[in-house]
Amino acid sequence: MEGEKKSLAVSDVGAWAMNVVSSVGIIMVNKQLMSANGYAFSYATTLTGFHFAVTALVGMISNATGFSASKHIPLWELLWFSIVANMSITGMNLSLMLNSVGFYQISKLSMIPVVCVMEWILHSKQFTKEVKLAVVVVVIGVGVCTVTDVKVNAKGFICACVAVFSTSLQQISIGSLQKKYSVGSFELLSKTAPIQAVSLLLLGPIVDYYLSDNLVLDYKFNSGAVSFIVLSCSLAVFCNVSQYLCIGRFSAVSFQVLGHMKTVCVLTLGWLLFDSELTLKNIMGMGVAVIGMVIYSWAVEVEKHAHAKILTPHHVKNSLTEEEIRLLKEGIATAPPLVKDIELGRPT
Repeated sequence: MEGEKKSLAVSDVGAWAMNVVSSVGIIMVNKQLMSANGYAFSYATTLTGFHFAVTALVGMISNATGFSASKHIPLWELLWFSIVANMSITGMNLSLMLNSVGFYQISKLSMIPVVCVMEWILHSKQFTKEVKLAVVVVVIGVGVCTVTDVKVNAKGFICACVAVFSTSLQQISIGSLQKKYSVGSFELLSKTAPIQAVSLLLLGPIVDYYLSDNLVLDYKFNSGAVSFIVLSCSLAVFCNVSQYLCIGRFSAVSFQVLGHMKTVCVLTLGWLLFDSELTLKNIMGMGVAVIGMVIYSWAVEVEKHAHAKILTPHHVKNSLTEEEIRLLKEGIATAPPLVKDIELGRPT
């Protein structure tokens, strides 16, 4: 039993680590790929289509080789999920373009309370005071270190609302679909990735043209840009798999909290690798955010122990004592013949 718990804990840490490393890695790679000082590949939606195309290819190879099994999920569920996921991606890109960076960060921070409210409405999930406190501390910490100028307009506000709602719903749906159809994270991803890849590769160039006034077909590809696109797609496979894995093992709220740990890592690596400015305000905000994450981890463990005590009360006996077994045998030996015949299934 202890060995199983340790193995499960190692798997959980591995899933978190994979998501943090792959997510931070892909942000660093995409920063070099998309920035004007890098390769200026400013086609974020089309790039996401490439990501899902490679992920779908990996899923098909995995199913063909027997590494993973393909389970049935109704097509309408997959289409509905893919529409919500693509609205999330497009909404986030439009929100970033139409709003200031400060308001964009505020909209991302609002996802934790939105996810909490949606889980309460959809699944009647209750949150302890400790979890609520931890979420507030995390949001304040990340807000202090990321939010600067806050400018908003009507179009940008609508896009941000769509992005927050669809992203929250998508992350809740990942866990719901896994439980509903008893499928693993990679099995679900291999079902949804092809639909997202096709739709994003068809619609992505149109969205990117609206965002950047440039067609992806006009981009002059070179060996460096192609290498970074391939690296970005490779990291995206791990990022997508670990996202589904983390939400399936934990919850959408926990995944959002983890996402802000990635924000702290990105700010730190940006300072180390790209000479980004790191002020005292940033450092203080990151410190508060990390404290909030520690509180959240503690609160989740407290909640787990409380549920365990409810499910396994101390007064329940797991086995009979020797005295009870002796009395039971004596009772059977001295039982009336009619009872014995009925118990053995023989006619009287």
